[in-house]
Amino acid sequence: MDIIKNAFKAKADQVGAEIKELLKEHGNKKIGEVTLSQAYQGMRGITGLVTETSLLDAQEGIRFRGYTIPELQAKLPKAPGGSEPLPEGLFYLMLLGELPNDEQANHVTSIWQRRSHVPTHVFHTIEALPLSTHPMTQFVVAIMALQTESTFSKRYAGGMSKKDYWEATFDDTMDLIARLPRIAAYIYRRKYKMGEHIQPNGLLDWAGNFAHMMGYDSEEFKELMRLYMTIHADHEGGNVSAHATHLVGSALSDPYLSFAAGMNGLAGPLHGLANQEVIKWIFEMREDLGVEEPSKTQIEEYVKKTLSEGKVVPGYGHAVLRKTDPRYTAQMEFGKKHLPDDPLVKTVWNIYEAVPPILQSLGKIKNPWPNVDAHSGALLVHYGMVEYEFYTVLFGVSRALGVLASLCWDRALGFPLERPKSVTTDLVKLWLEGKDEIWGD
Repeated sequence: MDIIKNAFKAKADQVGAEIKELLKEHGNKKIGEVTLSQAYQGMRGITGLVTETSLLDAQEGIRFRGYTIPELQAKLPKAPGGSEPLPEGLFYLMLLGELPNDEQANHVTSIWQRRSHVPTHVFHTIEALPLSTHPMTQFVVAIMALQTESTFSKRYAGGMSKKDYWEATFDDTMDLIARLPRIAAYIYRRKYKMGEHIQPNGLLDWAGNFAHMMGYDSEEFKELMRLYMTIHADHEGGNVSAHATHLVGSALSDPYLSFAAGMNGLAGPLHGLANQEVIKWIFEMREDLGVEEPSKTQIEEYVKKTLSEGKVVPGYGHAVLRKTDPRYTAQMEFGKKHLPDDPLVKTVWNIYEAVPPILQSLGKIKNPWPNVDAHSGALLVHYGMVEYEFYTVLFGVSRALGVLASLCWDRALGFPLERPKSVTTDLVKLWLEGKDEIWGD
């Protein structure tokens, strides 16, 4: 290491040790209205955001405007002949707080169909990237290229009144959501299908058309996309992609810039990238064991081996939930209905039986149960989408529904620039010694 890097490492080790001792002795002391531990450890549990679209309940899982996932599966409009909810209906619910009827959900579909044209320069921008570029990088670059079309940006530059911020945000939201399946499908076909692109089908619903443009025209896969886009749409406001979108939007950055920020957060291994890590881990397990469908005993031993190497079992645990993620359950029910004999899906179910008892035996895990990422990849692989690096893009297309509906509310309610107060560790030490006040501007 060079001199500066070496000096930084030494300083970081020193400060890290000091912080560890501070938290050990004073972690539960209140600094303002929160504890020192909360301030240092990711702001966990601090209620500091208002998000109207959804709420995460530790026992019941995600509730969209008060409705659980099973309730939404029963109550939201369906595609003709389908049994899974239309994402258009969920977006309507998140935006307006009311369950839509079929006509209202179909109206959202028609709006997105009319607004779905993607300018040529966006495709040229994607094509300028090396083919090896990660799909999420291509996705964010494409969103940034689309920013040229922002109504909010143009109107703000022209002197838009504050009372009209919500309207320009709403127009950008509808345009962006309408266009995301087109650019995501383009990236998929470019990277994995020799650039053989498929034109949109203007007669299909939003998720069904997305499946079609990726090259999957079976009704089962379209149903899976409708379910996937619905259950991944939102997860209240504190997760990285939602919070980043809200934070950047609070600076009056337009929805394109704000959503791109959220997608950069979603691309992190501790957030949306986790779904590809799950299927990668399962593939590695099958390869190491030399079997397509490992036994429960083999799975248990592999899980213990993973943990002994200081690694985590991807797809298990959640910062808030204290039971099996209802989004996992919804996907498991889909699997039991449509592909009960698939070896990979059965492996996912066997992992579900093996992992929680092992994690519980460690005594340190608050939530040993699976989250949404533990199941989604296996369903996609069954229908031929084996390119797990792309899974986070699917997540991103879905997450647009929630974070952009929330952004509309942020501007409609006139939420201000988000600017929490921060302190230094030196100031914390002075405060603990009674030599300084720690709050204030």
